[in-house]
Amino acid sequence: MQKTVQILGNSLRLTLQELKVNKLRTGLSLTGVAFGIFCIIGVLATVNSLQYNIQNEVSSLGSNTIYIDKWEYSGGPDKPFWKFRARPTMKYEEVALLKQRSDLVDNISFLMRSGGTLSYRDDIIENASVYGITEAQMAVQPISFDFGRYISDAEFNSGSAVGLIGFDNAEKLYGTPERALGKYFEIKGKRINIVGVIKKEGKNFIGWDYDNCVMLPYKFAKQIIAEEYSNPVLIAKGKDKITPTQLSTELQGAMRQIRRLSPTEEDNFSLNSVEAFSQAISGLFSTVDIVGGLIGVISLIVGMFGIANIMFVTVKERTSMIGLKKAIGAKRSSILFEFLMEAAMLCLMGGAIGLFLVYILTVVFSKLLDFPVFVSLPLLIGTVIICLIVGVLAGIFPASRAAKMDPVEAIRSK
Repeated sequence: MQKTVQILGNSLRLTLQELKVNKLRTGLSLTGVAFGIFCIIGVLATVNSLQYNIQNEVSSLGSNTIYIDKWEYSGGPDKPFWKFRARPTMKYEEVALLKQRSDLVDNISFLMRSGGTLSYRDDIIENASVYGITEAQMAVQPISFDFGRYISDAEFNSGSAVGLIGFDNAEKLYGTPERALGKYFEIKGKRINIVGVIKKEGKNFIGWDYDNCVMLPYKFAKQIIAEEYSNPVLIAKGKDKITPTQLSTELQGAMRQIRRLSPTEEDNFSLNSVEAFSQAISGLFSTVDIVGGLIGVISLIVGMFGIANIMFVTVKERTSMIGLKKAIGAKRSSILFEFLMEAAMLCLMGGAIGLFLVYILTVVFSKLLDFPVFVSLPLLIGTVIICLIVGVLAGIFPASRAAKMDPVEAIRSK
């Protein structure tokens, strides 16, 4: 163990000495490794951060949940836009009919979506998202609150003029979100009392914008939102241990019965599974990871040849030193290990430079994008492993050449 530490110390000292003596040559070689690490880790960190953000958004839509809508969220298989547009919208009455025909559904909510202008005294917010919701909304798609509570069953049943307000809207109208609780806002001449402030979440990738929304009881929302023009959607949550495929199959049959579609007629609704979104996203990002990895591997190969070139030159410059070491009893394995460690040290230095550049990238992207970009611990560990592997591959031939030298000839080469 002590001998290994000594060799590592010597390798580090010789590597730093090589860097000082041949700054340009070593710097150019390290650039290749640094650029390769930057490409691989930079792409993977950005893509993984984006995937993590989107998957969190998907999970916020509810687990084992299917959105029943006239629209296909993935765009549909070769189906023109006008066909989706011509479909009938979801109806509030279909909630009860689905519950009667389904044994696998745990709960179903009905949600209307529209836009509107909010006002409080002299302050106005235009183009706010206005959602009309039912009691089951909390069960199928949990909502987190910074202040206040969810709408009560009594308020839902009576269609009370109460509502929830998004974080950004509360901040714009009342200065700070906590001041919104107990206040009111007006929309289309109706005054709504605020009972809850929704926790800041950010805009969802499929269109939910909770930060810029207000949520109203369905029975009250009907007074200010025309249901047929509100893009309503049914959100069905399956029971425990029910797979999305089982739930989707049953809902499809139940919806076809409710819509009275003949066997020859195609569905006039779409079943959009949250789990299907998640799997599609994972598949897409896996492809991006592979492409980014290939670019980085090519760069690393270029850097590896640069390191190998340095090591061949280093072996030639130290030929007499190698001869002296072998003459006084140094084994082949010691010489081999020493040069391999030196090559690995060079690659680790290049990798450190690459990681520093990635860190700068994450800081810049985190400010430009609407989510944090970070380098995960597995990526950091992977960087060290990659650098060690590249170093060993780059140094194996020069190190082998040094280890096989004849001590007498090596000493005379000077």
